[in-house]
Amino acid sequence: MWTIYHNPRCSKSRQTLQLLQENGIEPEVILYLETPPDTSTLADLLGKLGIGARDLLRTGEDAYRELGLKNNALSDAQLIEAMASHPKLIQRPIVVSGNRAVLGRPPENVLELL
Repeated sequence: MWTIYHNPRCSKSRQTLQLLQENGIEPEVILYLETPPDTSTLADLLGKLGIGARDLLRTGEDAYRELGLKNNALSDAQLIEAMASHPKLIQRPIVVSGNRAVLGRPPENVLELL
């Protein structure tokens, strides 16, 4: 089963979804801004991505500055909580296949899962 955490307003997210479809994959599409992943789901995604919470943060978002997330003393749990509460902070798109996941930046990264 394939899943994409998708933002249709993001060109990279649209390109990634199109690339999957061109390869015969119709993933479950989760509009993560409308249905944000909870902290448990985010922790699971980080494990599948093989990255830390800080690596999943969008540092250009207003919430990043407003919440003081640049502070390196913040734990992964605190960063995950911030992303769950403010889903705009989550890098996109995230594509999941089984126990593996990749960020679709660039979109061609999803080819690693094929």
